[in-house]
Amino acid sequence: MKLPEATKPALWGAVGGAIVAMIIGFSWGGWVTGGTAVEMRSAGAESAVVRAFTPLCVAKAEQQPEQIALLKEESSYQRDDFVIEAGWVSNVSEKYQSEVADSCAESIVEGME
Repeated sequence: MKLPEATKPALWGAVGGAIVAMIIGFSWGGWVTGGTAVEMRSAGAESAVVRAFTPLCVAKAEQQPEQIALLKEESSYQRDDFVIEAGWVSNVSEKYQSEVADSCAESIVEGME
């Protein structure tokens, strides 16, 4: 089978155009791979859980003012463990407890300053 003379440059142009389109799409167009999309979805879910449960944690903490004073004495690295041990995030899935506890402790300490 004999192809017309203009077929070869047209095919190379199509291949080049596809490559350029992918480079532009992934660099500036906001395209992502499936794995990146899954990571973004997980990060968004975690962020939503933290935003939803932090006020509940703070409300539980406010019911125990003596514990809040002890929380402020803890180092910033130990505050999330303190919140977990106090039971203020007991209603949160174990997967998200540390993040919610960290956010809760930060909200409490900043609110008291």
